[in-house]
Amino acid sequence: MKKKPHQPTGPDRAEKERARTVPPPPRRPRDRILVALDVQTLKEADDLVDRLHDVVGGFKVGHQLFTAHGPKAIHHIRGKAGRIFLDLKYHDIPATVAKSACEAARLGVWMMTVHAAGGREMMMRCKEAAFEYAVAHRTPPPIIVAVTVLTSLTQLELIRDLGVSRNLDEQVRHLANLAQGSGLDGVVASPNEIRLIRESCGPQFVIVSPGIRPAGSESHDQKRTAEPARALSDGADYLVIGRPITGALDPAAAAEAILSSIEKHGGRALQETRRP
Repeated sequence: MKKKPHQPTGPDRAEKERARTVPPPPRRPRDRILVALDVQTLKEADDLVDRLHDVVGGFKVGHQLFTAHGPKAIHHIRGKAGRIFLDLKYHDIPATVAKSACEAARLGVWMMTVHAAGGREMMMRCKEAAFEYAVAHRTPPPIIVAVTVLTSLTQLELIRDLGVSRNLDEQVRHLANLAQGSGLDGVVASPNEIRLIRESCGPQFVIVSPGIRPAGSESHDQKRTAEPARALSDGADYLVIGRPITGALDPAAAAEAILSSIEKHGGRALQETRRP
């Protein structure tokens, strides 16, 4: 007779249940803004963190800063700012991504990204590796979100360049459902798809939205964008904002202006808590 797999009990089980619980998004709009540190040097990153850490909820470290400085960038910024969103969009064979997720958990990042297009096994093993590390070391596991369709892509490019036959909304919905079914905590998607993801995946699924552009801002290479208040009222949990803040003469004043706009136009929607 086969033995039943070991089921954790007592403190072990409680620890695992705690680690699997993703906290609800903060109520305050400022805590839901993540500033993209898309800069080359630690000095530039330092300057932005010093100006903004009391104004926003966290900072995104992406390919440019991480490639230039590696884990040092995470340790450096985390010591000043706390919540780090590591946006490296892992997309590789499952074993490689699982090992990378473990290292991201070791770095103490708060949130990290993979590509949903990497498939179910890749996402499942990524989540499990980060989770097991967190339980073993009694640390909070990173929130893991899957990138659906990059905000720089249009419907035409999705069909012509990538050979995807679904329309863009349906592709995003498909990948969001795949990520949720693989055990991930949420997705990254443009503001245009927030509502359909919320309807399809429910109230506890984390939605992170880049492509946020305040009124009058240039879109640059982002092609599917929206204003901050609309994105939050549509159901986004976190907004990633880069150049409208970091490219301003006074980044803190730019962030405060965005917050004022959110509170003026989207305040009522933010008073409602979607999650129990």
